[in-house]
Amino acid sequence: MATSTLHRQDESRVSGSTRPAEAVPRWVVVVWVTFTAGAFVAMDWVPLTTRGWAVPVVAAVLVGVTAPFARAIDWVGGRLDVGDLVAIVAVYVPTVGLFRLAFGVFGTDNLWGLFLSFAGGLVLGVAGPVVYTVWLRGRTLRTLGLGVHNLRATLALAVLLAGVQFAMTLWGVALPAPVDWVPLLAMSLVVGLFEAVLFRGFIQTHIQTSFGTVAAVVGAAALYAIYHVGYGMGGDEMLFLFGLGVVYAVAFRLVDNLLVLWPLLTPLGAFFNNLEAGDIELPWASIAGFADVLAVMGVVVWLAVRHQRKLTRQFEATIPGG
Repeated sequence: MATSTLHRQDESRVSGSTRPAEAVPRWVVVVWVTFTAGAFVAMDWVPLTTRGWAVPVVAAVLVGVTAPFARAIDWVGGRLDVGDLVAIVAVYVPTVGLFRLAFGVFGTDNLWGLFLSFAGGLVLGVAGPVVYTVWLRGRTLRTLGLGVHNLRATLALAVLLAGVQFAMTLWGVALPAPVDWVPLLAMSLVVGLFEAVLFRGFIQTHIQTSFGTVAAVVGAAALYAIYHVGYGMGGDEMLFLFGLGVVYAVAFRLVDNLLVLWPLLTPLGAFFNNLEAGDIELPWASIAGFADVLAVMGVVVWLAVRHQRKLTRQFEATIPGG
């Protein structure tokens, strides 16, 4: 996969390594961009379960083809960080547990229990990584993929992938009454941010630090698929989600910025799936609930930004003449 600038060696965002930048051939970047876009094109004609195993197989072949020409990329290996791996478990397990509690225990028979458990999982999936990264480890939000770095490449890839996905799914679809789709869109936006931060910015990044890019892509995709057990999904659906998770992980690794996935790509995909399934009915009032969850996530990120700025000012104050 391409590096954080699409052409330079990854700056070891988490570990802080300062290895010199090395060029990655442009054709390698093109290959992986084509892979991500092609995976969405295939949605229209490849069966769901086939996509689940075909995407990882194609990705594995492409790793074999491109790795010898892009040795600057940390395909395998790394520096084991036990703290990061413990943090992944500490956030992931209770998050999945809250989702399972919401949909497997409370369900629609207990709407308050359902929403509070669901909301708690969403908030934990964003607040946990941010608190661990900024306050406990003293790292920046950029290490979670949160920021405006690599903005031009990120936005170009985001528009490309979202455009292809929209053409393959929502183009020409007749929307029902607003009350039947606007709440679904609100939910998709919030869940999309949660998934981007937890699975790509947090889990994938930290697995990459310890074990390299290949393990990070596979591991993040697998945990992304497994977490859907909290929604009560079966094996065939999770196999498909594993393949989809690989595509999302590759897209993120190309630019190391979550804006490549949110607010366009992942929310559009979730919105289409929920709309097509037609098994989720949300009242208008649910929009306010999702807005509250999004606001809490925003406050946590805002506090992290303030904390970073405070530390920066303190550091600058120690520099003579600063």
